[in-house]
Amino acid sequence: MTDELYIGLMSGTSLDAIDAVAVAINADGIRLIDAIAVEIPDHLRQQILSVSTSPTTIEEIGLVDHRLGKLYASVVNQLLFKSNLTAPGITAIGNHGQTVFHQPDGEYRFTMQLGDANLIATLTGIDTVADFRRMDMALGGQGAPLAPAFHQYLFQGSNACTVVLNIGGIANITVIHKDGSVTGFDTGPGNTLLDAWYQQHTRKSYDSNAAWALKGKVNTALLQQLMNDDYLTLPPPKSTGREHFNLDWLDKKFNEALPPEDIQHTLCEFTALSAAQQIDPFCYGTNAELLVCGGGAHNPLIMQRLRHHLPAWQVKPSSSRGVPEDYMEAMAFAWLAYQHVHKQPATLPSVTGASRATVPGVLYAAGSEPV
Repeated sequence: MTDELYIGLMSGTSLDAIDAVAVAINADGIRLIDAIAVEIPDHLRQQILSVSTSPTTIEEIGLVDHRLGKLYASVVNQLLFKSNLTAPGITAIGNHGQTVFHQPDGEYRFTMQLGDANLIATLTGIDTVADFRRMDMALGGQGAPLAPAFHQYLFQGSNACTVVLNIGGIANITVIHKDGSVTGFDTGPGNTLLDAWYQQHTRKSYDSNAAWALKGKVNTALLQQLMNDDYLTLPPPKSTGREHFNLDWLDKKFNEALPPEDIQHTLCEFTALSAAQQIDPFCYGTNAELLVCGGGAHNPLIMQRLRHHLPAWQVKPSSSRGVPEDYMEAMAFAWLAYQHVHKQPATLPSVTGASRATVPGVLYAAGSEPV
């Protein structure tokens, strides 16, 4: 059976790195060939945060779009070199882009991902599929999450309810019901508050192995304030982002000085508890399975608290089912590019709320040789 090779690119709300995968896809499934993660340079990370959270200019947005496009292309070329692959052997790149704003509700609903796909296609010599979210929004959907269709492709057919929990900057779930139907939505913050709080107090990028959080304890009053947020009880379809869950939002939740380690510990509990409360109603009978992926799967405190709050569930990393925790989303966008090339719908109206499913993304043709 003939393999087609694709590359998937993902950089999420946490802004820690660009994940890139090379995969082989055929009628029998998808196989990971190689993967890399390349840190986003600090100066570019700060520019992304600036256009995401502060008043900005068209020039600044354009500069970030250009710099990200060149960086994505560089990451692809690094992956090609590492895996001993060549551009002519790759059918297409699927690039999520860097979300800088997501407003899925109200009269003027839009989402913006930066990273010029024209540059990616030109500098790699590979057709690039990007702009995956806006057609779904044009059809009345949230434009997110998009990974549930990929999760359904990977894990459907189980005798039990399977939930995939991706803990990136924002946490989202895919519920694959025993009858094959799918539900999915953002549960709330994943790592975005944890990382922002940690960076503010340590000037380091993230709290490895929750070492700093484990020096503190849960502040129950603060936790209650966090859990009172209206987003957590909204019915799906729903999606959210840094526009809602950010340090300004957090600062309004407490009026007294608290040890920063206690706040970090409480934020871990908030991520776990807010997700668990929205997952647990989907436990039907026995053998309910929760597969955790994303950076949060490496946080031992969050994983321990998920198991505490979900005693009836088998809570385990997605690698237990053959998909590395760090590369699930990049693989999803490689697969979405495959779906685009083959003109197969791969959005789920049951998840996003759109009026119909669509072929995902827009193709940016490479032309010929890379520049």
